[in-house]
Amino acid sequence: MNETIEPPVFTAELTPHRSLGRTGVRIMVGLTLSFALFNVLFFLVSGAWPIAFFFGLDIALLYGAFYLNYRSGRIREEIAMSRTLLQIRKFSPAGKMKEWRYNPFWTRFDVTRHDEYGITAMKVVSRNGRTDVGTFLNPDDRESFAKAFGGALATLKRRL
Repeated sequence: MNETIEPPVFTAELTPHRSLGRTGVRIMVGLTLSFALFNVLFFLVSGAWPIAFFFGLDIALLYGAFYLNYRSGRIREEIAMSRTLLQIRKFSPAGKMKEWRYNPFWTRFDVTRHDEYGITAMKVVSRNGRTDVGTFLNPDDRESFAKAFGGALATLKRRL
């Protein structure tokens, strides 16, 4: 089947926010390592050598926590909408991709709101199924995306 490729009328790439960049992590781990090294030397000189192993364990756990945090930060979602196709691609931290394709005319964008917290869930719903969108976004980013995507979908449906 020969599909004609239309230019998208809406595109978005959603990624989780990380408050501390790679340089900040290196600085923080370096400062923690120097602090731990100073204390390890103090306890070694004092004769309390078993405590040195616990400082090493602290550093290893801190590194492991940041590694897992930044690994989970590699997830992303790509959303592209043209006149005839709404395509949602989700990428896992390992790089595996899942893809959903919907006809925008038969698609509805459901937003669940809470009085105190704002948007708690966003879903693209069609007769073929439903897909959660932006589950990892913070509340401000959810509001921004919901406004942009919902407006683009409504505009597209009015023009069809």
